[in-house]
Amino acid sequence: MVLIYNGTPVANNISYAKNIFSQMLGLMLHKSIPEDFALIFILKRPGTVGVHMLFMLFPIDIIFLDADKMILGTATLKPWIGHKRMKGVKYIIEMNQGTVERFNLIPGEQLTF
Repeated sequence: MVLIYNGTPVANNISYAKNIFSQMLGLMLHKSIPEDFALIFILKRPGTVGVHMLFMLFPIDIIFLDADKMILGTATLKPWIGHKRMKGVKYIIEMNQGTVERFNLIPGEQLTF
């Protein structure tokens, strides 16, 4: 599976967080992730979600998507202190810090996977 934005691969190494345990764990306690890695959270239904950075050891970029995989918003969060909430979210993507800027990911555009 590949994460694509405007025809460009953003991540070739994808994992999914589909159940409550994998969603609670996320990337906690990882020391790093590969450059082309994305963790995609698939929520049961769109809603208001919050992402926290407790027990995180490195900064990450967060991408919030709606049910149509349109970007609702993005954030760069720092270890231990970062937090971001957003409404209408169906998918959350966690990637290395700098990914949003490098690929110019902007709200209103679509990702595919």
